[in-house]
Amino acid sequence: MLDYKYMKKHNLDDDNALYKYYIDDVDRDDEYILLRGWVFDLKGNPIEVKLEYGNNIKIDDCNIWRKTRHDVKKKFDLENDHKSEFLIKFNRKSIKSEKIYIVFSSKDEEDMYVCINTKQLDESFTTWGKVSEFLTNQPIRRTARFIKNNPKKIYNNVMAKFNEPKDDYTIWRENNLLSTADYKKQRNEKFDYNPLISISIPLYNTPMAFFETLIKSIMNQTYSNFELCLADGSDDERLGLYLSEKYPKDKRINYVHLEKNLGIAGNTNKALEMATGEYVMLTDHDDLLEISALYEIVKVLNSDSSIDIIYTDEDLVDASGMIFSNYRFKPDFNLEMLRHLNYICHIFFVRKSIMDEVGGFRKEYDGAQDFDMILRCVEKTDKIYHIPKVLYHWRAHEDSTAGNADSKQYAIDASVNALKAHYDRTGIDAEVEATDIFIMLKTTRKLKESPLVSILIPNMDHIEDLDKCIQSIVDKTIYNNYEIIVIENNSTEKETFDYYNRITEEYDFIKVVKWGEDFNYSKINNFGAQYAKGEYFILLNNDIEVIATDWINRMLSYCVDDSVGAVGAKLLYPDDTVQHCGIVIGVGGFGGHILTGQGVEDVGYFGRLRVQQEVSAVTAACMMVDAKVFKDVEGFDEEFAVALNDVDLCLKIRKAGKKIVLDPNVTMYHYESKSRGYEESPEKISRFKKEIKRFRDKWAEIIEDGDPYYSPNLTHDRGDCSPRRPDERFIIVEEIERGEM
Repeated sequence: MLDYKYMKKHNLDDDNALYKYYIDDVDRDDEYILLRGWVFDLKGNPIEVKLEYGNNIKIDDCNIWRKTRHDVKKKFDLENDHKSEFLIKFNRKSIKSEKIYIVFSSKDEEDMYVCINTKQLDESFTTWGKVSEFLTNQPIRRTARFIKNNPKKIYNNVMAKFNEPKDDYTIWRENNLLSTADYKKQRNEKFDYNPLISISIPLYNTPMAFFETLIKSIMNQTYSNFELCLADGSDDERLGLYLSEKYPKDKRINYVHLEKNLGIAGNTNKALEMATGEYVMLTDHDDLLEISALYEIVKVLNSDSSIDIIYTDEDLVDASGMIFSNYRFKPDFNLEMLRHLNYICHIFFVRKSIMDEVGGFRKEYDGAQDFDMILRCVEKTDKIYHIPKVLYHWRAHEDSTAGNADSKQYAIDASVNALKAHYDRTGIDAEVEATDIFIMLKTTRKLKESPLVSILIPNMDHIEDLDKCIQSIVDKTIYNNYEIIVIENNSTEKETFDYYNRITEEYDFIKVVKWGEDFNYSKINNFGAQYAKGEYFILLNNDIEVIATDWINRMLSYCVDDSVGAVGAKLLYPDDTVQHCGIVIGVGGFGGHILTGQGVEDVGYFGRLRVQQEVSAVTAACMMVDAKVFKDVEGFDEEFAVALNDVDLCLKIRKAGKKIVLDPNVTMYHYESKSRGYEESPEKISRFKKEIKRFRDKWAEIIEDGDPYYSPNLTHDRGDCSPRRPDERFIIVEEIERGEM
């Protein structure tokens, strides 16, 4: 987004300007300075961007990247391929003068120089630094005049920049970055187990700036027992020359220049052939590692050396290597999610014997070669561990998959084929198709039998809602072996009982049973289940309307799997926004929905609203459960009269060793809480708090450990999947702990 409140401090208001330009950011670390901005001229000519001392004296150790800036293109109606954005990264030690210049050049205009005061760049964490940063970003020929004529504008713009809010991920990174002392402590730590790690990297015409940053991030690791295995299919040997000049005596580096480029899979396999370590770690040729990455992995292995596979969290880093974004805070191992979205991606760390057993990478899956390889590896072991720390930075630039999905469309077909092959190996009969989301897949499992399914619907009056629910089932459901059991509870209207008589006469697969006690959702469903004849139950609210015609087929195709105990759906409000798509343990201090209110087609954080996956719990507003499993766990806990009974049921099912699967392709409308109302009265709020307390007491260990399918790095007091802040608090839990019931 363009930050219009700063436009006047640049030259966008100058109608006589040779170029229109804007400097967005000045970022720094211990070694480098990054300048980010954009520029164009009104004639649409390509513009060259340079960094000089003046008089055409080039600055060493400086890299400049150009790419299309889509918001600028749209705002100023530029050509689609106009590369207006620039990223300039330079080593502060290479600067020999206090003043340097960004130079804009085009064939029809005279050069424009923007002065940068390098001394004041390092002062710009102070208020004066913000002032000097503002001043030096003016064109040199305008600065003095601008200061004289616009003192108030200078002050307002500088203070606005100084007080500019940070995004959530920047705040999270600042709160979680390690200090120099932390790194020193890691380097000095003595592990009992010090495995040799083979970092295997395929190279092909890697940009030198990216390669240097990657190698530096590896050679600076706080754990040092590794070897670097580099197979280079590049057109020249400049990468090898760089290594021989920069690290001539480091025996950990093994480099080979291949006779020809063998592609992603072939080059990676050549790198793997060089590996002699007990474990191999895969890294792309243009990314970079957090320098504590190997330390954190070896620390885990020292706690359990039987672990075969480790993966970590990651984020994106831009071409400069200094701007971090798009955090990927991952769940613990989630096979069903992995099948439909390669969420593991980086870092992938595996015991070498497993990699040898599966045979490395396969060329026919180039574009999705890592997805295919990961699937084959996880088929060999259940010793899989997730480190919830951002230890890998995936480079996003125009030629990468991370930066541009269109650059590798062939990956889609390869992903589909890789998943089909996985299903063939594991004996799952299923169809696989691509979705409209890049490398997100959809599976339709095939049913071999058609067991009876019992649909349990509690009801009290509100026959308009009940009729809409039943008619949507009857009219839209393509599965034909089901029964409907309406569990009547304290209706008072004559029309309700007339309706019961009518539907049971019209449909022989519908029956009504009566529960005469006070409303208790758990007791009502346990009572209704006694009358169900099906091998599988569907627990359904009376305010549900079926959308997906194959809803029973899809849920049942999972539930017949012996490893699965229950299956949930995606529920929508009538305005086509999300009401439910899985429940997260710990949200709000007990358990709750996330991403509520997003659109029906929204992907959600990390695909959660669209991808088939395992979750900790789903709502019983629409839940299929294996009847035998339901009985084995003794159904609903009847102490949960209204709230959290479904979450408790799911946790009991998981404790029994069964999975809970969510299939967002099963969609329903949910006219929530029409029948019973919301938790608004003092009595209902008091009862709600008591059920929360009981839930927290019963599942204290799980709440403490955290939901395995939801990262501890994500917020627990909101449902937007933003990064977690250290000051999060749960008001209702605090009230309960104070005894305010």
